[in-house]
Amino acid sequence: MNDKVMVRIDGEVIAATAGQSVLQVARANGKYIPALCYMEGLSPQGSCRLCMIEIQGVKKLQPACTTPVSEGLSVTTHTAQLAGYRKMALELLFAERNHICAVCVSSGHCELQSLAQEHGMTNTRFDYSYPSYTPDTSHPRYVFDPNRCVLCARCVRTCAEIEGAHVWDIAGRGVASGPVSEMQRPWGEAESCTSCGKCVQACPTGALAEKGWAVEEMTKQKGVVSTLDTMRRGQ
Repeated sequence: MNDKVMVRIDGEVIAATAGQSVLQVARANGKYIPALCYMEGLSPQGSCRLCMIEIQGVKKLQPACTTPVSEGLSVTTHTAQLAGYRKMALELLFAERNHICAVCVSSGHCELQSLAQEHGMTNTRFDYSYPSYTPDTSHPRYVFDPNRCVLCARCVRTCAEIEGAHVWDIAGRGVASGPVSEMQRPWGEAESCTSCGKCVQACPTGALAEKGWAVEEMTKQKGVVSTLDTMRRGQ
């Protein structure tokens, strides 16, 4: 039997199951915490830092997606400080790569774009890096554009944990890091790729897209990953 613990989120006492993350408990109880690298059905990573929360008695902010609940835990999910940190994180994401919404196939259906609008981000105080990455168009059905990648690694985890093909991984260091297919082979030459498209559906931006879609047409079905995970577990 799963142990129950009582936690306090934004002043409300909530019954949770030991082992759940703060983000899971919050969302299950109608409390919204923004996140970009998190996706239901995948292991948490905590890389985007958008789900940072304040925990009573802890000086540093903590990511809600990787912080497990415990008896008596008291967290605050929305403050002026948290809003400022989240907006700064979004600004850094936009400055790091080339997120030009006007020419992106996922414009209007992009999680990064939606989060920026939600947090009132109309510009960035940081200098743009303007990297020059070459899109990989070698796959017959899909395209990978590193210029629009936010390093959430949802594609990597989906391919490994849901499809079991392990096509994608993260290579490089720091801002130069990014997803690579099958030890840096062109995606179209990756022998382990099953062309299932799950990584494309998991991508929150236009970095992974299906060929043949015009600007604002690339809608994605995020529920595919969580549904397949649920079916696999027989829940």
